[in-house]
Amino acid sequence: MDAATVTCATCRTKNQVPFVADDAPRCAQCHGFLPWITEAVDADYLAIADSTKVVVCVELWAGWAQPSRLVGPLLERVVAERAGRVKLVRVNVEDARRVQSKHEARLIPTLLLLWQGEEIARHTGAMQLPQLRRWVDQAIAATFRSASPTL
Repeated sequence: MDAATVTCATCRTKNQVPFVADDAPRCAQCHGFLPWITEAVDADYLAIADSTKVVVCVELWAGWAQPSRLVGPLLERVVAERAGRVKLVRVNVEDARRVQSKHEARLIPTLLLLWQGEEIARHTGAMQLPQLRRWVDQAIAATFRSASPTL
């Protein structure tokens, strides 16, 4: 499978959202941004996580970890609220030991924010929704503030 079906929150149109693309997906009907949430394993992780011009949030999780079950739905909500700016790549460490090792994730869940393949923020463990929003927003703001030329 190389795409997921996503219903636009604005116009309710069903859209195919590719796992790999340069730009954030938009609704075919109203052209609004769509949530971009994918899963990856060792074999496709690099193609999925490094293929875009938006910030990538990598969630290294496991079904046996209670904090993973708590943070997953909250993270999906935060990413949906920031459609067009953030892509979520969910990685079950049981199926992706090389990805877990690459990011040196010893505790689960481990959340990473990547910009152009480089880690810009990391958090281990669960967070409440307001903390999660703040963490994502602060990392994105700091990244783009430092990337902008000063006048």
